[in-house]
Amino acid sequence: MYFEQFYLTCLAHASYMIGSEGEAAVVDPQRDVDIYLKAADEQNLKIRHIFETHLHADFVSGHKELAARTGATIYIGARAGAGFVHVPLTDGLEVMVGAVRVRALETPGHTPESICLVLTDEQEMGDRKSVEPCAILTGDTLFIGDVGRPDLAKSHTPQQLAGLLYDSLHQKLLTLPDSVKVYPAHGAGSLCGRAMRAERSSTIGTERLTNYALRIPSREEFIAQLTTNLPARPEYFLEDAEINRSGATTLTELPPLPALSPVEVQALSLQSANLLDVRPGDEFAAGHVPGSINIALSGQFASWAGGMLGIHSNPVLIGATDDQIEEARLRLARVGIEDVRGYLRDGMAAWQKAGLPVARTMQISPQELDQKLHAGNLCPTDIVDVRREGEWQAGHIPEVECRPLDAFAQALPAIENSDRPIAVHCKSGYRSMIACSLLERAGHHNVLNLAGGFDAWHEAKLPEVSEHLIKA
Repeated sequence: MYFEQFYLTCLAHASYMIGSEGEAAVVDPQRDVDIYLKAADEQNLKIRHIFETHLHADFVSGHKELAARTGATIYIGARAGAGFVHVPLTDGLEVMVGAVRVRALETPGHTPESICLVLTDEQEMGDRKSVEPCAILTGDTLFIGDVGRPDLAKSHTPQQLAGLLYDSLHQKLLTLPDSVKVYPAHGAGSLCGRAMRAERSSTIGTERLTNYALRIPSREEFIAQLTTNLPARPEYFLEDAEINRSGATTLTELPPLPALSPVEVQALSLQSANLLDVRPGDEFAAGHVPGSINIALSGQFASWAGGMLGIHSNPVLIGATDDQIEEARLRLARVGIEDVRGYLRDGMAAWQKAGLPVARTMQISPQELDQKLHAGNLCPTDIVDVRREGEWQAGHIPEVECRPLDAFAQALPAIENSDRPIAVHCKSGYRSMIACSLLERAGHHNVLNLAGGFDAWHEAKLPEVSEHLIKA
């Protein structure tokens, strides 16, 4: 059996190809599907099957385009209500991919239509065939160290889905042998869960022993834990799920991006257009178009763009190179942001050459921030920690509250004095620069970014507190 995981770091998304005896199946494909066609060609395989473990909410899937380009059959859970030609998957339905048996398990919980795929390699070995499953592709039902969030369906309450998820895990997945390898659809950083480990595969046995969600002793407690303190759900999640229900258009159908002059971009800015600067944070801080939002390509760009802007934001892109613009456009399309107004031709160099205003974001060191606190130039309420709650609980600057970036755009600090300083930090600086740009766009004139984030504060051995420990 040929088996390959394709990991898209920008979305913390894992897709898979299974191959045997000249046939291949792709599971949970990303929107740009050329990687699967290339891999199949290199392995002398024909893609005959495409499986979707559920209606993905955090990205737009390429299943429809891949089927059109290969003639493959699409399979998806029977409860998906899919609007494209497909084979509905029900419990126990089996598909042969060469000598590999793919068996569907209906595992509702993350979503009502979620399924998992049990793989058994029946390639002949002497006079006997393997009868034990070797792997399971768990979609968003079971992650490494976590399980799927239960609040992504309009038809069920989070409590109802959490109960279904408990049943799916204990009545189906945990009945498999401990040796069965586990391959989920997402890794650490995805908003589809909240406590995923960094590994990209595991086993049923390892998860049985180490996954906190599988060790919760009762169904009632499982429901309570899974529905408490859920991270904010980005608004685009439900919209992406609907796109995937009908199937997305092909990327080749997207029109060319217009190259806009500085004057044209300035005019759009005055009309409150979303100006999206995709350069690294340090470059943005050194000089940017006033009112632009910085979401750098170096991190989970597409997820943050979808969450901060929404898929109908019609952004204007600002980058340092044409390659950055092309990469940004592709990544935006992966989460459903297709209608991009254009990009600033020749970037900030053209903007400055035109003599237009340039904004800058002040960056300060941990030592400078500590000095401002001791001098009374800043108080803890002037500091914004945009990390997630678990990060904040593990250690934070004393008296500073947690303001996760996930919900930051909907709850910006009120402007009582636009010149009063506001200091922002995250773990290392990526998320805090997004927050700084949002604050500046909202009218705050004295925004400070903590260079290096809380990691730098911790490294400098400055005061921090956690749930159980105070460090001086």
